[in-house]
Amino acid sequence: MKVAVQQEDLQLLAKTLQEELLVEVSTAKVFEVKCAVNKDELMILTQHESDVIVDAQIIFAVIEEVLLSLAPHREQRVQCFLRVFGEQLPYAKCFLALKQTGEWGAGGAGGQYFSTISSSALTYSPSIDEAEEELFDPFADAPNLPTSKPASQIKLILLGVALVGIVVLGGGAYLLTRPCVMSECKEIQNAEQLKTKSPQLMRRAKSEKELVAVQQQFAAASTALNTIPSWSPRHQVSEELKASLSGRSEKIGQVVKALQTASLATQKVQTPAYSLEELQARQHLWRQAIAPLETITSSSELYGLVQGKLLNYRVRLQAVNQQIVTEEKWLKKLTAAKAVANAAEKREATAKSLNDWQKVQSTWLVAINALNSIPLTNPGYQEAEKLLVDYKPKLVAARDRATKERLAVKAYQQAVSTAKQAKVYEQQNQWLAAATYWDQALQTAKRISQDSLYYTQAQSLIEPYSAALKQAQEKLQVVSSLQQSRTDLNKTCINGIRICTFSIDNAGIIVRLTPEYDQIRQNNLANPYSENSETAVDVTNHLQILREALAVISDNASLSLFLYDSQGQVIYTRTLGG
Repeated sequence: MKVAVQQEDLQLLAKTLQEELLVEVSTAKVFEVKCAVNKDELMILTQHESDVIVDAQIIFAVIEEVLLSLAPHREQRVQCFLRVFGEQLPYAKCFLALKQTGEWGAGGAGGQYFSTISSSALTYSPSIDEAEEELFDPFADAPNLPTSKPASQIKLILLGVALVGIVVLGGGAYLLTRPCVMSECKEIQNAEQLKTKSPQLMRRAKSEKELVAVQQQFAAASTALNTIPSWSPRHQVSEELKASLSGRSEKIGQVVKALQTASLATQKVQTPAYSLEELQARQHLWRQAIAPLETITSSSELYGLVQGKLLNYRVRLQAVNQQIVTEEKWLKKLTAAKAVANAAEKREATAKSLNDWQKVQSTWLVAINALNSIPLTNPGYQEAEKLLVDYKPKLVAARDRATKERLAVKAYQQAVSTAKQAKVYEQQNQWLAAATYWDQALQTAKRISQDSLYYTQAQSLIEPYSAALKQAQEKLQVVSSLQQSRTDLNKTCINGIRICTFSIDNAGIIVRLTPEYDQIRQNNLANPYSENSETAVDVTNHLQILREALAVISDNASLSLFLYDSQGQVIYTRTLGG
């Protein structure tokens, strides 16, 4: 065991020297240092590459300075050698004698050290004779230190004897002054005390701030334990304490993180959520806060703090869950309203009848009613309002178009129905009624809007209805003319007595003298010089006047005139244009 400790000390010294030499001699990329003890005498071999030129005095001066800084606990003789990699013998050497003044105290180095270098030690030669070669062997079993690049394998000449005793080098004093090596270990004492008090500290903590304070104590204790070196006999204890404190700190950190997450979630709840994504983010935060706390068992020192928080957090999470359920319900209604609106737009693009436009109108109404039902407090309200701004004008347009089509259908049907009645009146030769109905049918057809689906059909009615109206008006004119002719004939054929009878048809006007009038006329003709000669003259004149009056009636009616006596003999005829 003593040999093992000595080997560790020698390796530490070699490593220290190697690092110092690399700093001092910047041109050398590789320095290898080996240390050994032979008969209570410290031997140091320094090797370098063949292409590196070094100042041996500087090398030995660096070694001496390091040895003096590592105050040994007793006098020490040191031999130093300088050699090129691959060579068997060193090309330079020196002898150092480290002496102590004052006493070594229990608490550390109490005296001062100095070196003496013999004059022969400063004499260097490029090679050593064969007699000196036999004295050079302590490094045969010394381990190689790692270098920046692989060193050449060196065959050392076995010269010496096995290492004996333990020699504490100057580095030994350094090692002994490290925490928890020889002196009392306050770091471990403090850590053990904290470990003992930690359950109570954790149970007393009532807030995130207090937990963080306990965690900081654990961190400080662990940092202090990190100063204990690996060669300390208390190193294992320190590692166990660090592991224990780390575990408790990790558990506290888990709870602290959960509390911080819950605090963030609480802040977000202060403002209303305007989307399902915001609610889901809050739900995720509450779940992140709850999950770590649920792992804290009843045996944990943090259980009391955690249980109070858990109940509150679960209530908060349930509230958010309910909000999400409600939001999803209204979002479904919002989505459904959008789908209905899309259907309305498709129907609108293909509408070809009043029924189609009525369906478009009712579809838009369904979408708008769905959006109107979304409450003001719902995150989907704002989007619903934006959609309503777009949908409401479309509903109004669809309603107007449906109304226009309904009026167009009604007008078209009314025009057709009126025309049918006009035809009935024509069949009854009621030309005044027929003309009136044809005119109503025509005007109704003309009133149908140009952008209506029935406009084309209505246009197809205008020409035949116009022709029918013209024909009816002509017929009415004829009938009116005949009626006037009848009236005139009635007046003409009665003058105290009935002078004549008449009939009117499309062939013309036929007037027949009455037998009474013919008798008077014949009597006057037979006795022209009777006592009533004036009467005879009057009858003759009257017949002439009658003929003229009937001619006028014939002209007005544009009908031929045929005048017969009571016996059916033609007295007078008048043809059109005659």
